[in-house]
Amino acid sequence: MGLLSVRLVFIYGPPAVGKLTVAIELSKQTGFKLYHNHVSIDFVKSIFQFGTPVYERLVDKYRREMLEEAAKENVDIIFTFVYGKGEDDEFVKDIIRRVVSHNGEVLFVRLHCSLEELARRVVVKSRRSQGKLASKRDLDSLFKEFDLLSEVPSVESLSIDTSRNSPQKVARLIVRHYELV
Repeated sequence: MGLLSVRLVFIYGPPAVGKLTVAIELSKQTGFKLYHNHVSIDFVKSIFQFGTPVYERLVDKYRREMLEEAAKENVDIIFTFVYGKGEDDEFVKDIIRRVVSHNGEVLFVRLHCSLEELARRVVVKSRRSQGKLASKRDLDSLFKEFDLLSEVPSVESLSIDTSRNSPQKVARLIVRHYELV
């Protein structure tokens, strides 16, 4: 196999932890393209009802294909994702397989903060206007259904607390840790 070329920075964590805010800053600092999780969600939701089988299938398909095509075309990319332990393990393994098959590497970044901080952030007005989960009740419901705080197993993740660091600093930590520039 040749030298590794393309890089996928896989930023994950619960809703309201700051994934998109950090990803935007990371994109500014690195020039990497940004594939925000809600791009595929909003695209499919514009035609199919949220949560239906066809909706779930298409969101999954577009995520996998977009990330593989980026790897194939040697496009460095940042992807944001709400990871649910167990629920999303096959997806993560498949993304790694697809990227590695094109001589790429997946660089995992786990963002976290306290549950109190998540509860404070989730109700911020901009989340609702962006079509994101925007109520404490919905956040609590999601946490009851899924384990959203665990690290992705079998991979090394850079873990950063976003309650103590600005988005600019978090992005700099990612750049430095993974030597992105």
